[in-house]
Amino acid sequence: MIELKPMPLTQEAFAAFGDVIETENRDSFPINNGSTQRFHQLANIQLDEQGDGIISIFRAQKLTMPYTIKMLEKHPLGSQAFMPLRGVSFLVVVAPKGKENSPHPKTVKAFITNGQQGVNYHRDTWHHPILALHDGDEFLVIDRAGIGNNCDEHFFPEEGPTILLSP
Repeated sequence: MIELKPMPLTQEAFAAFGDVIETENRDSFPINNGSTQRFHQLANIQLDEQGDGIISIFRAQKLTMPYTIKMLEKHPLGSQAFMPLRGVSFLVVVAPKGKENSPHPKTVKAFITNGQQGVNYHRDTWHHPILALHDGDEFLVIDRAGIGNNCDEHFFPEEGPTILLSP
């Protein structure tokens, strides 16, 4: 069994998988005659030439802990960003590409956000679908729409090690 304990989400720890969307320790400048502070370009949206960037809201249900990680997905044609709308923390599970472009169970990492952070998964990054810690949690999602298959799923073999996410 592989037990995952979520670590705090930081820009440095998450850099190999994507961007942390947050204002803490980020450059900014005033706009709108000084009435607004702009935290510019906190993440870069990656799209192929046939896709369009779209904005959606996802409403998720609370997961039951401990939680068994059975699969991961990736989006080869565009990045995917999640920003919490209710100011509560959520879990992020990611893995680098392994041999044959699939994730290896021993390389899976878990992070917990502080409720003010979002994530932008880089194009082609293995990650788990939303892992909400509160019922009805909502996320602003920026991703790709268009022709082509933009979701690859990998299911871990049942005979392999169990990946258990615990609080």
